[in-house]
Amino acid sequence: MITKIKKRDGREVPFNIEKIANAIYKAAQAAGGQNYDTALSLAEEVTFILNERFKNTIPTVEEIQDTVEKVLIENGHAKTAKEYILYRAERNRIREMDTRLMRVFEDLTFKDAKEVDIKREDANIDGNTAMGTMLKYGSESAKQFYDLFVLNPAHSKAHKSGDIHIHDLDFLTLTTTCCQIDIEKLFKGGFNTGHGYLREPQKIESYAALACIAIQSNQNDQHGGQSVPNFDYGMALGVAKTYKRTYRENLIKSIELLIGEIDLEENINNIFEVLENQYNLLPTLGDNTEYKEREAEYLNELLDNPELVKKVQNFAEKNAYKDTDKRTYQAMKALVHNLNTMHSRAGAQIPFSSINYGTDTSLEGRMVIKNLLLATDAGLGNGETPIFPIQIFKVKEGINYNPEDPNYDLFKLACKVSAKRLFPNFSFIDAPYNLKYYKEGQPETEIAYMGCRTRVIGNVYDKDREIVNGRGNLSFTTINLPRLGIKHSRDIDGFYRELDQTIDLVIEQLLERFEIQASKKVHNFSFLMGQGIWMDSDTLGRDDEIREILKHGTLSIGFIGLAECLKALIGEHHGESEKAQKLGLEIIGHMRDRLDETSRQFNMNFTLLGTPAEGTAGRFVAMDRELYGS
Repeated sequence: MITKIKKRDGREVPFNIEKIANAIYKAAQAAGGQNYDTALSLAEEVTFILNERFKNTIPTVEEIQDTVEKVLIENGHAKTAKEYILYRAERNRIREMDTRLMRVFEDLTFKDAKEVDIKREDANIDGNTAMGTMLKYGSESAKQFYDLFVLNPAHSKAHKSGDIHIHDLDFLTLTTTCCQIDIEKLFKGGFNTGHGYLREPQKIESYAALACIAIQSNQNDQHGGQSVPNFDYGMALGVAKTYKRTYRENLIKSIELLIGEIDLEENINNIFEVLENQYNLLPTLGDNTEYKEREAEYLNELLDNPELVKKVQNFAEKNAYKDTDKRTYQAMKALVHNLNTMHSRAGAQIPFSSINYGTDTSLEGRMVIKNLLLATDAGLGNGETPIFPIQIFKVKEGINYNPEDPNYDLFKLACKVSAKRLFPNFSFIDAPYNLKYYKEGQPETEIAYMGCRTRVIGNVYDKDREIVNGRGNLSFTTINLPRLGIKHSRDIDGFYRELDQTIDLVIEQLLERFEIQASKKVHNFSFLMGQGIWMDSDTLGRDDEIREILKHGTLSIGFIGLAECLKALIGEHHGESEKAQKLGLEIIGHMRDRLDETSRQFNMNFTLLGTPAEGTAGRFVAMDRELYGS
């Protein structure tokens, strides 16, 4: 006869038939029944079966509940059985929230980031700080909620077991990953952050400051990194405006010093206005011959002193260049410092920022590139290497790759700075997979990367819009390759079968997540969509759904641990033998082919990437070690 039962936490407690009867009665009440005697009679039948089945062992709570369900169904109480099953599932969900989540909170509260993977998932969040920990409380709560109430159970099981990793699960129902911000388009006419309107910038310091604000604002609308694909082109406009202003200021200053007490500022400003509005002439860093000749005519009419005019023009030109160069350096230095100190998301992190540059050959663009590299080389306040922005120097033959190229000196400087500071990284436009998109004179066709190494340029959804600006990743999920390798050691066919099954599962999961994202409205993203950052978002109204324009983005599958996978499959990784390298390329090629096929099937952009794994690698290793040992 049963006298004890085993609880889920392992404790043994006295068996009580009344608890079974009460549970059946509550389920019956939910189904419209009111007879407690029937509930008690059914509980007695359950007890009889348990006594027969567990003569020498102690039944668990789960085994007792399974028996209750069986007895209810066999005795014709289908509605009561259904309510009992629902009640049981609800209790399981509540119990899950009260255990697993609380254990996570315990780790967040009492353990250091060195001991807890989730505290160091992101390079731009300090998991040991108060705000960083608070962000994680919310993040982990959201993950548990989505796991229990939103995710498809099959996807949830695969994620929890470590077969896959659904990235940024805490933002599952909220937003997308990342975007390439076109600052030229954004700055023209000014923009609104959602908290206030900012005028179009008029000097390089303002351009640099607003670039930081744009990155910060967009970070609050997405869960991933923010990138600028055309940083040098965008900042060059600020350099041009700064040079124009400093040239005019220096010209007026020099005339005032040489002429003495006569105030000619208003007259000289009128000359500037005539030159700009009637002749479309401005002082520039480039060849100023036509401008200076026309300006000299008007200045001679005013001053009647050709020698003086020549002198003040030369003074203005020389000092305007020097001042603009100095101010550009200070602006780039401020940008680097700001992006390593300014906060987003309630002060819990700094923006995950990236900038792409290197191909603007204008004097203004070159000045930006040079001074950004020098500011990076100088480091932060105590000489530390700045982590952000992640910098990507774009390399192109005919622009900066060969000694005869106009920006070759900047490429050499970039190599020197990278050797010391690890940044910039380098992207090669001439690589076949990048060159096929490149159109000379169209910077938006130059490959640009996110700091997380993702690239977005091909566009199955709209082949005429294969550009980088205003596009990004929507979401991505990683497949645990080492586990597949361990499970199918030496069995390549079995490995591919399960890999295909996992790819199918992840594609399904990405599409389900897309459905949630696609149902959002423009007003859910006041900056990303409201300010026209995302491609074609400026064609929508505030309450329009964003489904179609999101299709310009990418749904990505990541892979991790290829070397370890090969080691488990054939005993060697791709750095140890040609055979392993060939198999590694075949595996990745197979995954790529599957996603190309899926892109054609759904007319959407599915991409493959090597996972940037700050936390995922640690999570998979810990779980696989528990399953398979060290």
